[in-house]
Amino acid sequence: MGQSSSIPETPPQREAPSRRFSFKQLPVMSTPDQNDDESDRSDTVDGRNYTLDLPDECLGIIFHFLGSGDRKRSSLVCQRWLRVDGEHRHRLSLNAQAGILPFIPCIFARFDSVTKLALRCDRKSISIDDDSLVLISVRCRNLTRLKLRGCREITDLGMAAFAQNSKGLKKLSVGSCMFGAKAMNAMLEHCTALEELSVKRLRGIHDASEKIGAGKTPTTLKSICLKEILNGQCFGPLIVSSKNLKTLKLFRCLGDWDRVLEMLGNGNRGLTEIHLERIQVTDLGLSAIAKCSNLEILHIVKAPECSNFGLICVAENCKLLRKLHIDGWRTNRIGDEGLISVARDCPEIQELVLIGVNPTSLSLAAIASNCKKLERLALCGSGTIGDDEFACIAAKCVALKKLCIKGCPISNVGLKTLAWGCPNLAKIKVKKCKGVSGEVAEWLRERRGSLTVNWDSGEIVPLDAAAGLSGGVESSMEFPLDHVAVTIAPSSSNNPLALFRTKFGFFSGRRFVPCTFRRWSVSENSNNGNL
Repeated sequence: MGQSSSIPETPPQREAPSRRFSFKQLPVMSTPDQNDDESDRSDTVDGRNYTLDLPDECLGIIFHFLGSGDRKRSSLVCQRWLRVDGEHRHRLSLNAQAGILPFIPCIFARFDSVTKLALRCDRKSISIDDDSLVLISVRCRNLTRLKLRGCREITDLGMAAFAQNSKGLKKLSVGSCMFGAKAMNAMLEHCTALEELSVKRLRGIHDASEKIGAGKTPTTLKSICLKEILNGQCFGPLIVSSKNLKTLKLFRCLGDWDRVLEMLGNGNRGLTEIHLERIQVTDLGLSAIAKCSNLEILHIVKAPECSNFGLICVAENCKLLRKLHIDGWRTNRIGDEGLISVARDCPEIQELVLIGVNPTSLSLAAIASNCKKLERLALCGSGTIGDDEFACIAAKCVALKKLCIKGCPISNVGLKTLAWGCPNLAKIKVKKCKGVSGEVAEWLRERRGSLTVNWDSGEIVPLDAAAGLSGGVESSMEFPLDHVAVTIAPSSSNNPLALFRTKFGFFSGRRFVPCTFRRWSVSENSNNGNL
């Protein structure tokens, strides 16, 4: 009673504040009278901002490695970063609606080094007109690449004025526009450094249009791509007169193309790449292509009038052929005879894609024996590719690295042969093959640990259903400019013209993927850069 404890009481101690989440107070805004260097300074651990030691050129190079979103956010850090981003931005994509006209001067005052420009407008909006396009050409003097999509208010006069102000243009891509042959001839006359031309759904081209390229054409033109043009033969003089042309791509263009290809083969034998997809071409056209002895890449997709005869002519004369894609559309006009000729005369083949073609072990054995450099092989929708043909591939395709089998009647027995064959095989894709089970695919993975096996046992559907493998859509983004936001538009695609379906009905089916190895050989495609 009344006794105190023998242990003296210690006063309660206050818990020391944790240093884990301690921050310094950083200034987030600068006064208007401070210069750029003072506004850029912010306290760091030792009180110094090391980014001030970086020259503007180095900071601009760093910005080039950032994605579009990160670069946009980085430009808002300080006034210096905003200025450097604008000075070193060479690629710009704008939503080309009519309301952008008042802001064009301030946009290109900030982005004064743009060399690659994309102008896109959706179908429900009114696009920029001739005045806006001419103003852009005046403010953007360093332009080398231009892409126009859905700019329906631009006329021949606007394109002619633009061409006079953009004589350094090297790449032009237009789609879903309303101008016609006069605009194209003006571009060819004034843009003497033009190297690549891509035209898609140019609605100003019609039967009464003047010929394109009949006058002065740039000698530097190396690539021409035409897609879904009603009167594509208007470009015939341009194709024939381009003596340095290396790449020609024709997709779903109406009319007979044999005559154009005949004149091309007689005048230009330096072509290295030709794509023919859903166009009216026969063995006469292929015989003309055979005169291009330097041809390395050939795509024949859904051309039902091409047969073994035309393919044999190409194989006998084009000894340097490296990539061959054939979509026979299940017409059985291209088969063993043509493929055996390819195996005999084209030993440099590295990539072979056969869709809707029915090769047997005879042609496959010849290809495997003679084409020692074959690295990529795709067989899709073939009713003759069974276990025996698969065993032939596994035994003789020694250099094969990537193999795709789709919609073929192979079974587990045929797939198992890969456990001992194709020693360099790195990836195999098996789709829509009912006879192959998941257990065998897993067994093959365990047997060959370094082999990547992609297996899909879905129901067999028409080949055209593979169109979903096309590239993704660009994401939209915004560039704040004072109090105005300039929206960068995502890419859009328009439906094919209804006139295609009425005039060319058997070509109006759903689109099939033109290249089975699109995801595998992206690093090898160097001449298809887009804005």
